[in-house]
Amino acid sequence: MTDHQLPDPVVQISGAQEIARDVVVVPNQHAELVPNIGVIGGKHAVLVVDTGLGPENAESVLAFARDHAKGRKLYLTTTHFHPEHAFGAQVFAGEATFLVNQAQAEDLADKGAGYLEMFRGLGPTVARRLEGVRVPTPDVVYEESHDLDLGGRVVRLRAVGRAHSRGDQVITVPDAEVLFTGDLVETGRFAVFPWFPPHDNDVSGLRWIEVLARLVAAAPRIVVPGHGDVGGTQRVEAVLDYLRELRDETWVRRDSAMGRETMVEEVRAVLMERHPEWRGQEWVDAGVACLCAEHGG
Repeated sequence: MTDHQLPDPVVQISGAQEIARDVVVVPNQHAELVPNIGVIGGKHAVLVVDTGLGPENAESVLAFARDHAKGRKLYLTTTHFHPEHAFGAQVFAGEATFLVNQAQAEDLADKGAGYLEMFRGLGPTVARRLEGVRVPTPDVVYEESHDLDLGGRVVRLRAVGRAHSRGDQVITVPDAEVLFTGDLVETGRFAVFPWFPPHDNDVSGLRWIEVLARLVAAAPRIVVPGHGDVGGTQRVEAVLDYLRELRDETWVRRDSAMGRETMVEEVRAVLMERHPEWRGQEWVDAGVACLCAEHGG
């Protein structure tokens, strides 16, 4: 996943900012393997969105959420099962009710151990963060949608189906018009395609495009991406436009019977020229491979 030594993926609680009434984001500050973390409050309860990588980060998030809650009941959800989003949930056991969608629960059970080992191989700083991690088991599992009443505020949890992963969910705060997307949307980088056949080939570029088109149509006022800067609907539009570019540039070459290596090199060059400031160019290759597998589907 990376060819350089990663810095310590630490959640910086000091950067927390309120983006709407009783909706706080702890921003990832463009750090690798650090997600944007949400804390959403109602009169009687508070929902935490994502944990950070490993128990130490999650302990910082829990302490912040507990202080913010001031006695209100705590809930935890995760946007998807990848380790920097969910592999701190064990810290919340006994203090918060952990709820996710069915497909994400299946991802945790089926792939969690494999992703834990893969991430431990990313370098000593990441491995240290993952010391003592247990793949989490949710307390509450819903099928496709769940409305969580925090007291005077209902937060909507919605499974979107296969896209970045099999179990992606989005979290919406309707009264504040805030949308938490997880890694369906990231800013300042090429979309991450966790395309690792035969171990994991659940990412779907075509379904991802469909999901983002629906999110754009909903026109949220504030979008909190999985990683990167908070913004408006244009954050979703930028990723949607890129995925369409990636699909079109890949398929026109696939239709011409171009060799795979040449295809990847050409698509990567075209997209890097269009987005020279973006990070993560290695994920273009995985995106091409995924969309080739979906060609004609």
